[in-house]
Amino acid sequence: MTLVRAALASRRGRILLGLLVAWLAWQGWLVLAAPAKIAGGFPERQRVSALISLPFAPERFHILIFQRFGRVSGTDGNSVEVRNIDKSQLNAIARYHWVKRIEPLQPGGS
Repeated sequence: MTLVRAALASRRGRILLGLLVAWLAWQGWLVLAAPAKIAGGFPERQRVSALISLPFAPERFHILIFQRFGRVSGTDGNSVEVRNIDKSQLNAIARYHWVKRIEPLQPGGS
């Protein structure tokens, strides 16, 4: 407890604690907002294909991030098609603040 008092007594300590609180609030918001980004209608099987919508055209960075979760099969405007995603990883994808929506990829998609 004396460490906290010492941190609050100094300007640097207050700034660091403020940044820590802000970071924790940001992480909490990401956790709460992620499920709302995932559309219903995903099949019950463990591996799914998804259409991930962004508010902008995806760049190489975004494609490389999505490749960690599954096989990127193409892009269309502001959307990225990712196949063979472990269904339990959809929430992790939705936590990225630049992901707008995750929907099931319709059969016959490009």
